[in-house]
Amino acid sequence: MADFKIALIKGDGIGPEIVEGAVTVLNAVAKKYNHTFEYTDVLMGGCAIDATGSPLPQETIDICKASDSVLLGAVGGPKWDNCKERPEKGLLGIRKALGLYSNLRPSILKPQLKDASPLKDEKLEKGLNVMVVRELTGGIYFGERKNAEDGSWASDEEKYSVEEVTRIAKIAFETAMLRDKRVVSVDKANVLDSSKLWRRTVEEVAKDYPEVTLSHMYVDNAAMQLAINPAQFDVIVTSNIFGDILSDLSSAIAGSIGMLPSASLGATKCGMYEPIHGSAPDIAGQDKANPIATIISAAMMLEMSFGLVDEAKAINDAVDAVLDMDYRTPDIYSDGMKKVGCKEMAQLIASQIA
Repeated sequence: MADFKIALIKGDGIGPEIVEGAVTVLNAVAKKYNHTFEYTDVLMGGCAIDATGSPLPQETIDICKASDSVLLGAVGGPKWDNCKERPEKGLLGIRKALGLYSNLRPSILKPQLKDASPLKDEKLEKGLNVMVVRELTGGIYFGERKNAEDGSWASDEEKYSVEEVTRIAKIAFETAMLRDKRVVSVDKANVLDSSKLWRRTVEEVAKDYPEVTLSHMYVDNAAMQLAINPAQFDVIVTSNIFGDILSDLSSAIAGSIGMLPSASLGATKCGMYEPIHGSAPDIAGQDKANPIATIISAAMMLEMSFGLVDEAKAINDAVDAVLDMDYRTPDIYSDGMKKVGCKEMAQLIASQIA
């Protein structure tokens, strides 16, 4: 028996629905394995702007820091496009506040959803199982921003230190040691000085992992190779902006962005777990969202932050069992399947655990 404190950032759009779905499944795990999960709701994103005027209230930071981990839905939406501070600023801020400098995004093609992938069958013969390790608190998203007073130009700084690249590279190599021992470092070293430093630093870290094969790709070629031959990749390590783009591409290959989880980690066990998709305000409140990415994110939380390996496996097995029974949310539905909503999908998965 174990007790864990989980901060819930439901956020905007479909965020509240998918987080509630994950909580339904977590409660089934708690009941079966005799754990106690203590949930605390906190505000971040557009809902926080509406309530407090800030996308990231200090209370949210304090509660997240006092928790064992954080489960996030999604933030943002067109409602706040013209706000002085956008909801996404809260997301960048919480990553910084919690020291979460790495983002792990697994893209796995489930056999049940092979037909949902845009790639032809021959390109998927060897499957898809890619882990994108994305640097999360540096690069252009956190660099200095400048704007001309007359609005005629703007600039954003891409900047990395050896320390920042070293720590994310170590996570990539450690991850590869648990997988197929292959790392592809993605950069733009033929053009960018920051990428030249990135490549030199990754090569230096690689010396400590002689069992791991390291190769390099320019980001444009990496995007093309993901579409042509995704099976060649095991672990991809890359910068904040490149990782943001490539992980979305790999998720599309997997069939649906609604299926893929992510984990944001730092130097401690406290992480933040979230689906990689956005807030989808066009379907919010309609019970059409796919909660599976959030549910699998919760499974990653159990394993990576709480050390509950069996419990995490139980969730993943439950997801597979429900897909094997042909239940589908609208985003992954095809003829002959059984269409269900967000709430029912979560309940079905929970029922496989109980």
